Amino acid sequence: MIQNGWYNETLYETWGQRHRIEKILFEAKTEHQHLVIFESIQMGRVMALDGVIQTTEADEFVYHEMLTHVPLFAHGNAKRVLIVGGGDGGILREVARHKEVQHITMVEIDASVVDMSKQHLPKHSNGAFDDKRLKLVIDDAANFVKHCTEKFDVIISDSTDPMGPGEVLFTDDFYANCKKCLNEGGVLVTQNGVCFMQQDEVANTYKRQSKLFKDAGFYVAAVPTYVGGLMTLAWATDNTALRNVPLETIQERFNKAGFATRYYTPEIQKACFALPAFVQGLMGNRHC
Repeated sequence: MIQNGWYNETLYETWGQRHRIEKILFEAKTEHQHLVIFESIQMGRVMALDGVIQTTEADEFVYHEMLTHVPLFAHGNAKRVLIVGGGDGGILREVARHKEVQHITMVEIDASVVDMSKQHLPKHSNGAFDDKRLKLVIDDAANFVKHCTEKFDVIISDSTDPMGPGEVLFTDDFYANCKKCLNEGGVLVTQNGVCFMQQDEVANTYKRQSKLFKDAGFYVAAVPTYVGGLMTLAWATDNTALRNVPLETIQERFNKAGFATRYYTPEIQKACFALPAFVQGLMGNRHC
């Protein structure tokens, strides 16, 4: 992974990306995975787990805004939010900007990711770990949702790819247990990889979630760090009206929220559910 001053990502066997390392800020084998945070010229500070780039300072806002604001503005009145993973704090930061949210539970399996992100990636959380609405749980999220008796309006799964600690977060059982934890009208969104490079992941997630939810599908965003094209974010809910909330309503909710974004807009919210034909093909030619 680290060779001659370069970080070489190992997500794909035959193709990938690399970053020139200016300085290694932290590197260790935690209880669960290999964690490294380093300075790069192009993308600022970078965090990688088990050879895979997870987040960078330069473009994290695209991913975190889209995985957060699309479900929250679609719902319109989320009081309780569950964040699965997200140890860098970026999702937490964006959720905390929604003042109507009264309680945030965040379940991260690796305490070292949280601790090192606070220290070396402070812009990601921007102080959100001190938010009084937060309940931080260090646990396997699959175990947490299995035994959880609480209910949430929105669940956001900011997991690693389906390998290592993140593998159990792409299973039938995990999705079923998430549904059990949703309030009526709630929505689950999950990180689902780059659809061009990880087509099996798209097909498998759709197959599993569509068996459980009345409205299962995807929306997309372009995140430079996740090389290979569009990032696919899975969408699952029994409230079939959520994805079709009128633009005027989304705009009104966004204006009322009163904060600025760098990527997300109400117009993007409406457009991001338009999927490339090959992705629709992976879903059995279902048009979303």
